[in-house]
Amino acid sequence: MITLTDNAATKVKQLIDAEGEEGLALRVEVRPGGCSGYSYEMYFDTDVAADDIRNTYGDVDVVVDPTSAQLLQGATLDYKDGLEAGFAITNPSAQSSCGCGQSFS
Repeated sequence: MITLTDNAATKVKQLIDAEGEEGLALRVEVRPGGCSGYSYEMYFDTDVAADDIRNTYGDVDVVVDPTSAQLLQGATLDYKDGLEAGFAITNPSAQSSCGCGQSFS
């Protein structure tokens, strides 16, 4: 299952608060596709399946389906502010990744 850094959890909380909807969780998925084989997908979700894996980081719930969880084992989601602001996933299970950082194999 993916882990959130404090910076990522703070930023996700800000984004969830801005949505103004109760019960939102950050869903992280791995989908087939992208230039390296798999791509990451993140979005807010209120639908949590019985077999989803759920972790809480501060005030942020993160849900991952079982298949994606296997590919995200040991991964970390971070958020950096500044010139190159944005979220980045560091995944030690990835054998290679593309230049854009959005897909891996």
